[in-house]
Amino acid sequence: MAEQPYDLIVIGGGPGGYVAAIRAAQLGMKTAVVEREHLGGICLNWGCIPTKALLRTAEVYHLIGDAEEFGLKVKGVEFDIKKVIQRSRKVAERLSAGVAHLLKKNKITVIDGQARLAGAAKVQVEKDGKDIAELTAQHIILATGARARTLPGMEPDGELIWTYKEAMVPKTLPKSLLVIGSGAIGIEFASFYRTLGSEVTVVEVLPKVLPVEDDEISALAHKAFEGQGMTIHTSATVKSLNKGKNSVTATVAKDGKTFEIVAERIILAVGIVGNVENIGIKQTAVKVESTHVVTDEWSATGEPGIYAIGDLCGPPWLAHKAMHEGVVCVEKIAGQTGVHPLDVSRIPGCTYCRPQVASIGLTEQGAAEKGLAVRIGRFPFLGNGKALAMGEPEGLIKTLFDATTGELVGAHMIGAEVTELIQGYAIAQTLETTEKELIQTVFPHPTLSEMMHESVLDAYGQNLHF
Repeated sequence: MAEQPYDLIVIGGGPGGYVAAIRAAQLGMKTAVVEREHLGGICLNWGCIPTKALLRTAEVYHLIGDAEEFGLKVKGVEFDIKKVIQRSRKVAERLSAGVAHLLKKNKITVIDGQARLAGAAKVQVEKDGKDIAELTAQHIILATGARARTLPGMEPDGELIWTYKEAMVPKTLPKSLLVIGSGAIGIEFASFYRTLGSEVTVVEVLPKVLPVEDDEISALAHKAFEGQGMTIHTSATVKSLNKGKNSVTATVAKDGKTFEIVAERIILAVGIVGNVENIGIKQTAVKVESTHVVTDEWSATGEPGIYAIGDLCGPPWLAHKAMHEGVVCVEKIAGQTGVHPLDVSRIPGCTYCRPQVASIGLTEQGAAEKGLAVRIGRFPFLGNGKALAMGEPEGLIKTLFDATTGELVGAHMIGAEVTELIQGYAIAQTLETTEKELIQTVFPHPTLSEMMHESVLDAYGQNLHF
């Protein structure tokens, strides 16, 4: 089999992998991508995108249910779960095809198969148990992603116990659902199913839902979810699952006591593990810790010429982080000037539940742990005209500033469309904006973004509208 030489080989065609390949091609590098399943990876096919399609359906369904509040009369509203799923899958398929087009447009070779490192600067590709290609390149990027973590004795069976994949394509809507884990994935599915009518219980081992979020925002989310009819148990552990014919009985421990929860279906949302197996790293100096590849600030591993990006590496496990890592990694390889390593403290996080949650930077608790004195501003949705006009009066914008320098060190939001608003604060952090510049910025009226301005004003005792 003749060797096929490239400047760069990317193993994995998810968000990090395909973006890295495109940037490399733009910089004149002859590039190949090897993908064993679907271009676009988990995010486009089984994660970020199709779940947002499902959540949009749930949002529309919820709004129709509140039609009278808007002076509208709607009768006999129903949903067809098969069509709901079909729409979600079509959105995913369309984007996956779009990725294929982008790679072709940039003259990137795409190889369908399972890749593994096969010695210095070599990659072997197999398909259906047969070797189909041998590639060589001075630089190889591992972007193989991750998969759902499982718990001993609670392994998913695809029928009664689900991972995100099964939760995305239910044959019928379960009457009752237990979600184990209240991170972004768990809460988004809890929100989707609850809005469509399932009885939803969430069990979280840590003391609060959405554990990475600011305590104040988490508490507001908890209250909102319970107001929608969810049952939430924090500081609780699922000890065992006992499967019946069409239900599962979970034994849960909390406060030194145990109790049982019976649900038709279970969703395991307890984190992810990196796809480090069967890619040939055992024969290299690539280091793995807790199922994730260890890299430096430029995504380089311990093996010269081998890099790793995205969910295969450390947190936060987010598609936009993977994309940015891919660009930085490739630009560093190409010797571009002015390249800066990724600052993970400035990566926004978004959860598309109802209400939405978004954040960037330090939480109030994180600032306290660092011994950083901060000024805190808040502004409630209740005081915003656009929010009231939208029928979305519940929510809060919270900002944190270094008390000495005025630097924006954190921003945290809960409420309608905050996943779109958070980018304003992300730009502010990138530009190292202080409170003075934000206060002097003119925000349009009437918009939800005005609350971002008011939260800054509140931190400095200049709040105008609440």
